[in-house]
Amino acid sequence: MVILGYIAAFLLAVIIIIVLKNIRIVQQARAVVIERLGAYKTTWGVGLHWKTPFIERVAKVVSLKEQILDNPPRAVITKEGVSIEVDSFVYFEVTDPKLYTYGAENPIMALGSLTATTLRNIVGEMELDQTLTSRDYINGKLRTILDEATDPWGIKVTRVEIKSIEPPRDVQESMEKEMRAEREKRQNILRAEGEKQSAILVAQGEKEAAILRADAKKQSVILEAQGEAEAILAVQTATADGIRRINEAAPCEQVIQIRALEAFAAAANGRATKIIIPSEIQGLAGLAAGLKEIVTDPAAPTPKA
Repeated sequence: MVILGYIAAFLLAVIIIIVLKNIRIVQQARAVVIERLGAYKTTWGVGLHWKTPFIERVAKVVSLKEQILDNPPRAVITKEGVSIEVDSFVYFEVTDPKLYTYGAENPIMALGSLTATTLRNIVGEMELDQTLTSRDYINGKLRTILDEATDPWGIKVTRVEIKSIEPPRDVQESMEKEMRAEREKRQNILRAEGEKQSAILVAQGEKEAAILRADAKKQSVILEAQGEAEAILAVQTATADGIRRINEAAPCEQVIQIRALEAFAAAANGRATKIIIPSEIQGLAGLAAGLKEIVTDPAAPTPKA
């Protein structure tokens, strides 16, 4: 009986161990491919699962997270025959664990080899300058080709990044010289453009200054002419007013002749050496002189009426 008890305890322990070993908990972002008698049975997702002992087995545990394949630098020849080294990253994720398990013997190695081959084909159709300036084009085309080629493997290529493109040393030196020459050319162009703009601004300033001076002179001449016109108008107005008042006073002929004589005297203004007086005014001038003598001589007799 004691032996039977030990046997029963042993069998119970074995059964417990077998049960525990066939209970599987699948973690988040993982999948487990199960085979039954060597054939694909099912794919376990997240949670607690039971595997039939001795009949079913775990074929592969697959990570569903996004993964990165770092391809080492590979020699690639461009269209004109220049050998360059291209280093790239491939980002991918497993979308079908069954295809990933049975689609290729080593999917990661197959993806790396396919990346190198496709990259050679793409860069081989491009010239060196185009290769160096078309990384986005290379990334997009490479991703599209890899994504289509890896569908039977249950892999989806999400993106591809070209990390570096290294041309030969002599080509790099030649490119650096060309870039320096191009920078100097742009610098000279910018300097010449600046000098041109400066000369244009100076000329425009001088032109505007000349226009302003001419406009100021024009305004000065206009104002001066307006002043002279107003002065002449004032003189003419005063003359017309004087004539009007004389006409209103109705002067006799003698008064008019006397005013004419005064006008001649004013015209001479002490500077004339000879004045010609009309005959009709000469008599009146003698009369005016006689009257002046009578008025100024107190001994002179008073004329009778």
